[in-house]
Amino acid sequence: MGVDSSTQSTKVEVRDAHDGTLVGSARAPHPDVHPPRSEQDPEAWWEALRLAAAEATADGSLAIAAVSVAAQQHGMVVLDEDGSVLRPAKLWNDTESAPEAARMVDRLGPRVWAERTGSVPVAAFTVTKLAWLARHEPGIARAVRAVLLPHDYLTYRLTGRRVTDRGDASGTGYFDPVAGTWSVDLLDEVVGSADWVERLPTVLGPTEAVGPPWAAGRADLDVGDVELVGPGTGDNMAAALGIALVPGQACVSIGTSGTVYARSDGPVADPTGTVAGFADATGGYLPLACTLNATRVTAAVAGLLGVTPGEFDELALSAPAGARGLTLLPYFDGERTPDRPTATGTLVGLRSGVGRPDMARAAVEGVVCGLLDALDALGTLVAVGEGPLLLVGGGARSPAFRRVLADLAGRPVLVPGLEEAVATGACVQAASVLLGHPLDEVQAAWGLGAGDQIDPDPGVDAAGIRHAYAAVRG
Repeated sequence: MGVDSSTQSTKVEVRDAHDGTLVGSARAPHPDVHPPRSEQDPEAWWEALRLAAAEATADGSLAIAAVSVAAQQHGMVVLDEDGSVLRPAKLWNDTESAPEAARMVDRLGPRVWAERTGSVPVAAFTVTKLAWLARHEPGIARAVRAVLLPHDYLTYRLTGRRVTDRGDASGTGYFDPVAGTWSVDLLDEVVGSADWVERLPTVLGPTEAVGPPWAAGRADLDVGDVELVGPGTGDNMAAALGIALVPGQACVSIGTSGTVYARSDGPVADPTGTVAGFADATGGYLPLACTLNATRVTAAVAGLLGVTPGEFDELALSAPAGARGLTLLPYFDGERTPDRPTATGTLVGLRSGVGRPDMARAAVEGVVCGLLDALDALGTLVAVGEGPLLLVGGGARSPAFRRVLADLAGRPVLVPGLEEAVATGACVQAASVLLGHPLDEVQAAWGLGAGDQIDPDPGVDAAGIRHAYAAVRG
């Protein structure tokens, strides 16, 4: 069983460990969030996991032997001495800690942060949220006895152990992805002195088992006699496993946020902060650039236009490329790439001749242009190849996103034949832990990596559309 606990929902897949055949799947929603304050009760994640797991195994014929949990990165879950949650978790797209992020960077300098953690702190990172907690809720901060990420928390509920993996840990802002150790001295300096070693989870290897579920976790999840629980990882790291990403390939993920990443054998440290030098879930690295605004933008515009997601795609694809000069800067919830946490959306080029299709097209093109800026930045630090771009996430199911990404990138787009790349990647990890087989052997046995290809339209003026976007972005 592979779990994807995202911002919007929990998705569960059950696959045959030997050949990867999908034999069960389900999802359950999470409470909606609205940045700049974006918080969820971790209990809601556990309840969603229970519901989705029950539905995915409802026929009673499936024996779940191993489970791995992947989840949204960066979120801050704080527990007291009894293991109870002290407050709602601050999520990756909560931007209230932007002032703390700015002070951290000013204090140590971006180069020091990049060299020591692989990344320069922005409001998304857990380290800034801990500093926000110390400043704004000091009573709760003093009561903290454990700090977990979302996937860590769900693994904790299942096993009773506080563990994580190096991939998700590398998104905290206080982990050294090269040494594979927590940088507690950074926490002492920018958050406050504390017994951080005792408060942070144990970092496991890519296929190191946490152990079997404890009795309470097994009974609460109720999926049978699970033998092993994998270390889990962050959602982007799991997606890379699910699509069998190899060095030299670039992947674009379009979900609530947008990410662009590639595998690398060596570490990356970008002092500009544009590219985060994350670790991956295989023992290597996953340099990544992230935008805060993706499908939430198109969903918001679809709402304004009063159409369903399918109708929105039809509208967008019925408009000409370039949306008759209409340009949407999609910074609806602030932005991370570039780092503008207080920014808002901007619409430029309104004329009497534009219509609803142009508005829909401009929304898709705006999101894609932001992602292509991220791809350009990534390509300056790591090989991204000239082959097809892999496209995953909820946006991968959108014909409009598929078409616009291929056209504006000027290269083919490959959509892997998976419903949920993150949940599939978690299944790969669980199978590897269970069988004792290397991750790449599991991926090969499952036939991962194939998909549908969309070729670009050579008649689209991609450079002109991106230039118009850049002019609005400034």
